[in-house]
Amino acid sequence: MRRLTKKKALTLVKELDAFPKVPESYVESTASGGTVSLIAFTLMAVLAFLEFFVYRDTWMKYEYEVDKDFSSKLRINVDITVAMRCQYIGADVLDLAENMVASDGLKYEPVNFELSPEKRLWHMTLLHIQERLRVEHALQDVLFKAAMKGAPPAEHQSEGNPTTLNACRIHGHLYVNKVAGNFHVTVGKSIPHPRGHAHLAALVSHDIYNFSHRIDHLSFGEVVPGIISPLDGTEKVSAESNHMFQYFITIVPTKLNTYKVSAETHQYSVTERERVINHAAGSHGVSGIFMKYDINSLMVKVTEQHMPLWQFLVRLCGIIGGIFSTTGMLHGVIGFLVDVICCRFQMGIYKHLKEVPLNEQPNSDTLIPPENDAQ
Repeated sequence: MRRLTKKKALTLVKELDAFPKVPESYVESTASGGTVSLIAFTLMAVLAFLEFFVYRDTWMKYEYEVDKDFSSKLRINVDITVAMRCQYIGADVLDLAENMVASDGLKYEPVNFELSPEKRLWHMTLLHIQERLRVEHALQDVLFKAAMKGAPPAEHQSEGNPTTLNACRIHGHLYVNKVAGNFHVTVGKSIPHPRGHAHLAALVSHDIYNFSHRIDHLSFGEVVPGIISPLDGTEKVSAESNHMFQYFITIVPTKLNTYKVSAETHQYSVTERERVINHAAGSHGVSGIFMKYDINSLMVKVTEQHMPLWQFLVRLCGIIGGIFSTTGMLHGVIGFLVDVICCRFQMGIYKHLKEVPLNEQPNSDTLIPPENDAQ
């Protein structure tokens, strides 16, 4: 009984076989089948190779949420060169609450405003990248994934008397509250004031004013490789002494998570405006460089994603199975059409050869002897 039960079970399993085996005596190899198989295998190899490159590639996913971190400090990274001597200018931050932030983290370094050939080449390269970023926004994803941000050529210490240097490089960082504020560089050193702050500009002659400047770097938050800020490489040259440069900045908190970098930083967008200060013409204001920033309430999460292995295997199986099935169907259809056309052609020749004797029979000159002669 057990043997019979096993035989029945084995028979039932065999009947469920979806891949029946064909005897080799029933299989016939043809040149057309071999050609189609060669084409199919070539297509499989090419598409599988391309699919592997798609599997290796990554892409950036952008998500948005409300920024709930309002108690932490915001770091401002500055590297700006002004075409005035360091003793005549001062830089600080005044936030929306009229609190003046100490500028102890900033350093004033006498330099020449003109760049060396190496620095000028770096500056032109940076401007070219900025131009491409404005046209092709997807280039930023490449910079995110590469996490590349080369450093400019090292500054050589200027020789000679510092009084011969005609510019001042202000660089360093500041920590401010996460509220709107105003970072500015203007004439005179800043001093505390009951109503805010003031700059000692009375002792500086207007003939010395020159707020031509170059922004080598300006960013907010942690400095992350792969992020080129919009104002990096900006250079403004003014022919007027009393000139006001204004930059209106909107800061967007950003969480960056790639396979090379994981950091919390800030991106920003900027609009700029400049005008000559002329009180007689009604253009009032204070000469200097003013960067007014505001912080967006939304946070951007940038995550680098990769195709999972199971999805790659499924797509690979789909490529192989799809090409195999499609080429088999096409080969069958083409073979059927060829057989139909060839059979019709052969049948037409056969009918033509068969009809020729029938047409010639009435015209034959065969003589039939009369019955009387036969007798």
